[in-house]
Amino acid sequence: MTIAITDVVLRDAHQSLFATRLRLDDMLPIAAALDDVGYGSLECWGGATFDACIRFLGEDPWLRLRELKKAMPKTPLQMLLRGQNLLGYRHYADDVVERFVERAVKNGMDVFRVFDAMNDPRNMKAALQAVRSHGAHAQGTLSYTTSPAHTLQTWLDLTEQLLETGVDSIAIKDMSGILTPMAAYELVSEIKKRYDVRLHLHCHATTGMAEMALLKAIEAGVDGVDTAISSMSATYGHPATEALVATLAGTEHDTGLDILKLENIAAYFREVRKKYHAFEGQLKGYDSRILVAQVPGGMLANLESQLKQQNAADKLDQVLAEIPRVREDLGFIPLVTPTSQIVGTQAVLNVLTGERYKTIAKETAGILKGEYGHTPVPVNAALQARVLEGGAPVTCRPADLLKPELAELEADVRRQAQEKGIQLAGNAIDDVLTVALFPQIGLKFLENRHNPAAFEPVPQAEAAQPVAKAEKPAASGIYTVEVEGKAFVVKVSDGGDISQLTAASSAPVQAASPVAPAGAGTPVTAPLAGN
Repeated sequence: MTIAITDVVLRDAHQSLFATRLRLDDMLPIAAALDDVGYGSLECWGGATFDACIRFLGEDPWLRLRELKKAMPKTPLQMLLRGQNLLGYRHYADDVVERFVERAVKNGMDVFRVFDAMNDPRNMKAALQAVRSHGAHAQGTLSYTTSPAHTLQTWLDLTEQLLETGVDSIAIKDMSGILTPMAAYELVSEIKKRYDVRLHLHCHATTGMAEMALLKAIEAGVDGVDTAISSMSATYGHPATEALVATLAGTEHDTGLDILKLENIAAYFREVRKKYHAFEGQLKGYDSRILVAQVPGGMLANLESQLKQQNAADKLDQVLAEIPRVREDLGFIPLVTPTSQIVGTQAVLNVLTGERYKTIAKETAGILKGEYGHTPVPVNAALQARVLEGGAPVTCRPADLLKPELAELEADVRRQAQEKGIQLAGNAIDDVLTVALFPQIGLKFLENRHNPAAFEPVPQAEAAQPVAKAEKPAASGIYTVEVEGKAFVVKVSDGGDISQLTAASSAPVQAASPVAPAGAGTPVTAPLAGN
């Protein structure tokens, strides 16, 4: 069976490696080459890219999608969608979810990988149904994690629930790189044994197990895997595309991809990546701490930055030790956006205040109250009682508590645009959805859409370092130098010039007596090159 390859170079690779900063201008020159490879799909949108476009880059994310579709018409384009959260950080009403999916399809999206940070299928249902209703590919997701609450049956049950909802395929999302090769083999085998569904595997390379996990999953019958072009792979990112293509070449799982075409793409990104060096993380090689803390690669970099801003960089190991404890208190939730940020922030608060839960973040309280959906097991009862203050937790699908909000959002955006003199896009609904997802930065983006100075400057490749000047000689003086077995006395000036050269003796060096220098002389051996 041929393995389908999804390359994540245009989305998760740069999100993981350099903070989602890759610009459209650096994507389009290589787009035709990517389109010519024959990938199963190319992940290029969603995740944190929407946020980064309008917050940092001054790019219209909808325009980015249209331009990429125009440049890569042959290859299915794929995105990562956070279920009821869409691409934001709260639950949105069903009418917003429906319209967002519709507009994404209209602008060029083909494959939607839909996940929920709580693995609550109720939070994926509206998005998955909207995707299928608009004729796109709906991929449900198992956000993989381990804990005393997670067993093989956990994943089999979630698979069945997603199939009942209606999906075209299912992805196993190993966002932290903690899926062991043997667990990958068992999980894929058992799902394929029970259900007739296309199965895809996404792993991060952070712990060093990803390549092995992909191979064992392929042995077990997985249909597709995620990789990243080699010059945009590894550390916080993903296994290299070329390595897997070469590994499977000539086998029953041959990908059919041309490694020479891939190398040309790798060479391009090797140069482009130099421009983004300022956003690179600190990880070199692998990080085994993640096997315990289960911290996704991007979250680790954010924790380092957060602690550095608090002048508490030395507290990182304490925070990493606190994360599993917070996660247990919150019902062993998976660590993926937004729960990874919630757990990480609470762990930092617990460490820096010196008292666990002296301060409870608003988002932590939201999980304890049930506002994000079901947790794998019940949360810490004492903490829940503390935040509920006598109230009752949310037990229904959280979005069921939300009234339709699109009409009001649209009216509000149009009103603000008129007041501020903002010209909305030809398809104004796209701008409305941008502000709906990110009210403050979305509006700021619309105000400054044609003002690059309001955003981060375009990154430049690091300038070549000047060649260091030769060090000045240690000191002037008179030295004895050996050359080809003969000794010479030389006088060296302050500038390093030799002003006097006399033979010290005609006898072999071995028998020669040191010449007494006029000053503080130093014998120096100077053999010829190659001796």
